[in-house]
Amino acid sequence: MSRITSLLRRTFGVVKEHVGTDHLGNKYYYIPEQKSWTGRVLRPKRLVEAVNPNEFEYMEGSIPSEWDAWIRGRRKQPPTIEELLKNERYREQIKIRAVEAEKKDKALQAEEYEEGLVAQPVQTQVKGHASATQFGKPEFSEDPVSTANTFQPGSWTPPGSKK
Repeated sequence: MSRITSLLRRTFGVVKEHVGTDHLGNKYYYIPEQKSWTGRVLRPKRLVEAVNPNEFEYMEGSIPSEWDAWIRGRRKQPPTIEELLKNERYREQIKIRAVEAEKKDKALQAEEYEEGLVAQPVQTQVKGHASATQFGKPEFSEDPVSTANTFQPGSWTPPGSKK
């Protein structure tokens, strides 16, 4: 550790090096290995100052994957602007190719359905669940249907019986 860094650390506390800023405005810092005032060695750290510091407003994609890899120590060097731009173009190309492949697949499926090579998928309507009491029963029933709150004994008469 140089004398200037040592003096700065003693005067201002932790010394952190600004490593870069992403296109969203997040700033990335590296804190080199330092000794605390008690003489304990503090290991080096990497950190990000988010442009939006509210944790509940964080959304996926708020930190580019290249910077995330650097923060977590999966890569040694921070990403360059050229690398970030190249990877962004690549991701856009993949999205375009995925949309094209999906369109092509749907067109092929429609053609196969028309030619009769593949059967159309059957649209089944599930009425109830196997654990439900009405599962497998016909829609209309002459059986009494009630709940414990509304049933009154003797209020139902079987069909076909005459009084």
